Amino acid sequence: MTSPVTTEVRRLADSALGWLSGHRDGFRLGDDALEPDADVNGSWKPVGELAQMCLCVRRATRPGTTAHDTAVDLIRHAWRETRDGALFLDVQRLEPWASYPFEVYAAFASAGLRNPAYEHFTATLVRTRAWRTTEQLPNRLLSVLNSECRTGLTPHEATSAALRRTWLGGLPEPWAFERTAGYTLTHVVYHLTDWGHDPHRVPEDIAAYLHAWLPAWLDNCVEAGLWDLSCELLAVAASLPDPPAPELTDDAWRALALAQDTSGALPETDRGPHGEEVPRVFANCYHSTLVAAFAATLTAARRAEASDSDATHRGVPQ
Repeated sequence: MTSPVTTEVRRLADSALGWLSGHRDGFRLGDDALEPDADVNGSWKPVGELAQMCLCVRRATRPGTTAHDTAVDLIRHAWRETRDGALFLDVQRLEPWASYPFEVYAAFASAGLRNPAYEHFTATLVRTRAWRTTEQLPNRLLSVLNSECRTGLTPHEATSAALRRTWLGGLPEPWAFERTAGYTLTHVVYHLTDWGHDPHRVPEDIAAYLHAWLPAWLDNCVEAGLWDLSCELLAVAASLPDPPAPELTDDAWRALALAQDTSGALPETDRGPHGEEVPRVFANCYHSTLVAAFAATLTAARRAEASDSDATHRGVPQ
């Protein structure tokens, strides 16, 4: 039997996807996407995040459901913004050693949307010494390595070696957790598990560490009204080989349901730096609403998976 909180989690995901669909015009590259002074964080990053989060929703939902069909529609919208992948070749030629075009493209490739000309170019690029030796923060290196896998290329370094150079891979003292570390560790788990698609890639010691400390970190983030980071941590919880028991995350989901407005938008934080109310405009809501849809969909899918498994073990007909 589905719990009331799990039902609320699914409602939250559907509502978030409805808001994203209604605000798709905010996810555009624009005519200046290739300009030298263009803001990557305001163009390529949102479009790439839309593709990635909606890919996760598509994978975790059944065809014919509203969530699945909305996710498919939004992925196609994002792909059209890249001119069916042609813009990736243009921007990579302008910035040969930049990894962000390749990382964004990998999300589309995982969704089955590919551009042969771009892949021909990057197949040569990733074999160069310059690509292999470009210095990256360990968590970003994990993203590049996962992107190489997603596009069918051989990773240029072992994932395990890069993992142990990250904050999370070092199993730091739990009280060292703060906002920057939180975002870093969440993305380490995303790249390690291919955005929750393969939870068993998480090593046992890291899974045990997260089981022990993630609930406390999550409670602190919820108490502080850090909705974006709370959603990221909930997505990590749902990406572990054995997700935490629902009672350890249900309070967070209840808080997020209350923070989400009737349109489906979820602001990144409860209050601004000076205690002011955060305006519910696109820039303040798009990322947290995307992550809410991702985390909620993945959580609902993992809970359904666990419920089906329990029923099978008890001999209950499915």
